[in-house]
Amino acid sequence: MRRNDREITDSEQIKSFISAEKILRVGFCDNGEVYIVPVNYGFSADDTGYTFYFHGAKAGRKYELAQACPSVGFEIDSRYELVSADTACGHSAKFCSVIGTGVLSLIEGSEEKKAALEYVMKQAAGRTGLEYSEEVLSRTAVFKIEVKTMSCKEK
Repeated sequence: MRRNDREITDSEQIKSFISAEKILRVGFCDNGEVYIVPVNYGFSADDTGYTFYFHGAKAGRKYELAQACPSVGFEIDSRYELVSADTACGHSAKFCSVIGTGVLSLIEGSEEKKAALEYVMKQAAGRTGLEYSEEVLSRTAVFKIEVKTMSCKEK
């Protein structure tokens, strides 16, 4: 990170920011093209690091890229506010963001899918303990990103 004075390193502050947000943008490399998808997410964090979870269809570009190209980038941002100035180049912005890289994989087992979807439901809807039918689970792709690198920045 070029501006170390803007880096957030406190793990509780980072976890608090990630907990408050709703959209994770996942970036794939597709034969030299960048493909970015906004998704609802959930996450877990422990001493070994962060894991993000999201779901989607078992078809389409995101699903195919998850299998073909598991190295991804991700981004979460919020708190954007324009800081006006008298000159065009004097304008600035306030924001907070998390940016990182990770390895994307598909979760296959029903019990692991349910556990991952509980993280997503907690993040997206503030609820857990819901029922997940086997029929719905069988046609739903549940993804996880095991974070390799991550930084948090606030201005």
